[in-house]
Amino acid sequence: MKEGWIGDDYLILFDDSEQAEITEGYKLETYLLGYRIKAILGWDDFIITNPAGDQWRVPAVPLAQKYLEKSEKTFQSDQLETDSSHAGKIKWYVQPIVFGGDPAAEENMIWIDLKSHQELVVWWNEKYRQLTGE
Repeated sequence: MKEGWIGDDYLILFDDSEQAEITEGYKLETYLLGYRIKAILGWDDFIITNPAGDQWRVPAVPLAQKYLEKSEKTFQSDQLETDSSHAGKIKWYVQPIVFGGDPAAEENMIWIDLKSHQELVVWWNEKYRQLTGE
C-alpha cells in the first residue's frame, strides 16, 4: 500500500498482491461481481478494475452498478507526494452523503483506519441495499 497526494486528491494505492484481500475486506464481490479494488481516491471513491482490466470509479457508498464511471486516469505510486499527517487515516462521513450527510459539516467528519473503513463501508452498503432493494 502506498499513499499520498496526486494533485488535489489523496490516493491510497494497493499493489497487486494486496488487491484480493482489500477487495474481500470491503465485500466488493457482493455488490460488483468480478471487480477488484485498486485504490481509494479522495477518501470517498474507489478505483476498481474488472477482469478485462478496464478501470472504473465508484463511490464507497453506495457500491452500485449504476454509479460506475469509466476512469482513464493512470495512478502510479511514484506520482504520489507523501504526507505523514494523513498516513494511515481515511476521512469518513459519519452520515454518508447518499443518506443526507453534509460533507461540509465538521461534526460529520471523522478520521479512521483502514479496518474501520472496511467495516463502515460494508455496514452502510448493506443499509443502502435494504432501503433501495438494489
